[in-house]
Amino acid sequence: MTSTVPAPLTRTADGSALQAVLLDMDGTLVDTEGFWWDVEVEVFAGLGHTLDDSWRHVVVGGPMTRSAGFLIEATGADITLPELTVLLNQGFEDRIGRSLPLMPGATRLLAELSAHRIPTALVSASHRRIIDRVLDSLGRRHFALTVAGDEVSRTKPHPDPYLFAAAGLGADPARCAVVEDTATGVAAAEAAGCQVVAVPSVAPILPAPGRTVVGSLEDVDLTFLRSLIALR
Repeated sequence: MTSTVPAPLTRTADGSALQAVLLDMDGTLVDTEGFWWDVEVEVFAGLGHTLDDSWRHVVVGGPMTRSAGFLIEATGADITLPELTVLLNQGFEDRIGRSLPLMPGATRLLAELSAHRIPTALVSASHRRIIDRVLDSLGRRHFALTVAGDEVSRTKPHPDPYLFAAAGLGADPARCAVVEDTATGVAAAEAAGCQVVAVPSVAPILPAPGRTVVGSLEDVDLTFLRSLIALR
């Protein structure tokens, strides 16, 4: 498994109850959930198929094996899962090469976490090749650890990526705050026992015990994240 500076850390620099912050990537830090759908539409159009817009909510936020597999089955396209995965990754890389908009509040939040030496991990269902491209824009310096979807045996909605990230940072999952934008990611973080902040991007997410829903990343700062762990 590949990661960036997987240094074990047991607590934040000021000793607060919050031990680490674990952040999703697509739709949470970078405004790319729509990119994936656009690429899927283009690839399947090239295969002679039109995607139903209602499928967008089915494929958002999940691992590529699930979303691509669903679209192959739904359309009956004559393509294998490995072949489709290559086309989707290539199409996505082309798009982020032209433009990679960050979500409002992302730059400020990452800078704040870094300034206060909060152990921070990027936890994504995207493949390593995609994460490494996005990190050039987000700033690798902000993350002590990064976890890609093709580096764990089970990715989101399973808890494995978040459990791995917490362990890599030497943190108790119950004292980790996770920021996610999809129900799939929220399910993974909650299954790992983390405190979850949901910032819905494509589909609504309802509040629930151990889960706080906000309208924008602009509503999330270090004081807010610390308060969630303190309340728990």
